[in-house]
Order: sequence, then C-alpha cells, then structure tokens
Amino acid sequence: MTNWTGLAATIAAAESAGCKLGVSVIAPDGSRFAHDADRRYVAASTVKIAIMVELFRRIDAGRDGLDQIHVLRAEDQATGGGVVKELHPGIAFTVGDLCYLMMAISDNSTTNILIDRVGMAAVNATMQSLGMKQSVLGRPMRGRPPVAGESENWAVPTEYADLIAALFANKAASAVSCAAMIGQLEKQTNDRRIARHLPSGAARPAWGTKTGSLPGVVNDVGFIMTEKGPLILAIYVEIADPNAGEAVIGDVARAALDAIG
Repeated sequence: MTNWTGLAATIAAAESAGCKLGVSVIAPDGSRFAHDADRRYVAASTVKIAIMVELFRRIDAGRDGLDQIHVLRAEDQATGGGVVKELHPGIAFTVGDLCYLMMAISDNSTTNILIDRVGMAAVNATMQSLGMKQSVLGRPMRGRPPVAGESENWAVPTEYADLIAALFANKAASAVSCAAMIGQLEKQTNDRRIARHLPSGAARPAWGTKTGSLPGVVNDVGFIMTEKGPLILAIYVEIADPNAGEAVIGDVARAALDAIG
C-alpha cells in the first residue's frame, strides 16, 4: 500500500512557507493522493492539454489532420509566451507544428489558432464528456490575468490527473491519438518542475508534462514513467515567486516518487 506520509509532510512544509497547493496524484497501482484537489485553480497553460485532446478527437473523426496547413496572419500573433509572435506573417505551419509549439514551448499564438480551429465550445464539451465538470476553457491566451468582463480558464487538479490517466487508458481518444498526445507531453522543454529532481542522462525516466504560469500561479500536469507504470501528477501552486513555485513542484513530485518506492 502506498505510504503518502512524506508527500503530505512536503506539502505542509511548502504551505507553511507561504503558498497554497492543489495536488492530485495517481500511483501506478491506481491508488490516489489528494490535497485540496477538488477546487478550482487558475489553469494558465495547463488548459492546453484539453485543447490538444479536442484536436486529436477531431483528427480521429476525419475532420482535421496534422498535415493540414495554416498560414500565419498578423491577427494570429498573441501576447504572452512563445515565439510565433516574433515571426513574420505568411509562414505556413502544419497543424502538427501548431500543436508542438502549443505543448512544448507553450506558445500562445498557436494555441489561439487551435482554439479558433477546434472551437472553444467543443473543447468544453469534450472536457465535460471526460468528467471534467468544473474545469473550463473560458478565454484565449493573453499572457495575463483576465480583465473586467473576461472569463477565466479554470482547472481542478483531480480532473486534470484523471485526464492524463484517460490518455494512458486510451479513453480520451483513439489509442493511436492517445499515444501521440503522450508523445506531445514528452516534448516539454521545461524540466524545472515535475522533472526537477529526476536523474540526468541515460538514467532519466521518460516523463511528460504541460506547464502553466501567470503572475501568482505556477502549475504542472503530467507523468513520470516508473518501472511500475506511470505516476500521474497534477500540481497547482498559488505563490508570488515563480522560481520558488517551480522548486515546490519539484519537491512534491520527488516526494510522490518516494511514496511509491
């Protein structure tokens, strides 16, 4: 039986230092740990996982394809994270390119292109169909908190951990698409959060996540592949210092790994 005592102590120590955490963990044997994991947190870019799922469900239905072309327009270029905002209009991207940029480097411009492509309502309907009753895609990516009159993107840690579990169970889309989406998560370029304390080189296990950051918010959702199977983590941190938030996520992930042995 998984012993979560050390993980609970790690979270308590972090919160005593001045942050607030929502943590949902699913061990390879299916046992679960939750800390304040059923309330809403600001999703930031973790909501891009749900956008990706809707895209691949459209591909499964024959309504889109990773080789389809989108030509960049000036109005596509969004503020906030990413590189596409610095490029010149007229560049031709495949849908696969757009998805990679959204997931691996959290590019906001390509995310908004994909939101327009698949439809915000469709993303939310897919989330609902997968049991994500309180998580929501409420607005495009702006790289800032919402202003008056704007909706927010919300995430419930338990629901996002379940979404990652649905990828591994081939329940979020077809088996081929679920494998492709896990592969997209594995292209994450920020290893300072869930992967922070993993060994380097050949000893490093496979891992994949989607980060999310806004002022006062540092998140990461994904998995670490262990000999027993995937350890799934959804970690949401409300904290003033983003560097400290990344360290907290790394410590929580390490404690979760220790818990499963």
